[in-house]
This record gives sequence, C-alpha cells and structure tokens, in this order.
Amino acid sequence: MEDTQVDATYRVAADELRQFIERYERLEAEKKDIADQQKEVMAEAKGRGYDTKVMRKVIALRKREPHDIAEEEAVLDMYKQALGMG
Repeated sequence: MEDTQVDATYRVAADELRQFIERYERLEAEKKDIADQQKEVMAEAKGRGYDTKVMRKVIALRKREPHDIAEEEAVLDMYKQALGMG
C-alpha cells in the first residue's frame, strides 16, 4: 500500500471513531439532562407533600409484571407471618 492510501484509510477510521465518540458523549449529556429533570419532578412532588421514597417504589412496581408482584407479596406475607410481624 502506498503511504497516501494508508494515510487516507487512517483518516477515515479516525473520523468514524470520532463520530462514534461524539455521539456517545451527546447521549451522555442527554442522559444527565433527563436525570436532572427527574430530580426536579421528585423535588416538586416532595414540595407538594408526596412521599418520594414510596413514589419510587410505585414506579418500580409499574415496570414489573402483576404476577411477579403478587408472588413476591405472597412470600413477603408468609415471611412476616413466620416472624410474627403480620
């Protein structure tokens, strides 16, 4: 290969690599912006008197299948009964 062809190939690969890195960095910035917005929502909810710890649990539950939740709650109830907690 000629030096000019090697240089051109390197330049193309470097440009492509730079594009991937810059895209990733933009996504990271967007992710940070979204996380900041989520914090603002929770701060606003807390300011209105909502329990944000419970809200986060509800959000996590909404992501799960109802039968998985029911099974976990049944096991939790059984464990609480065994310990005299419920």
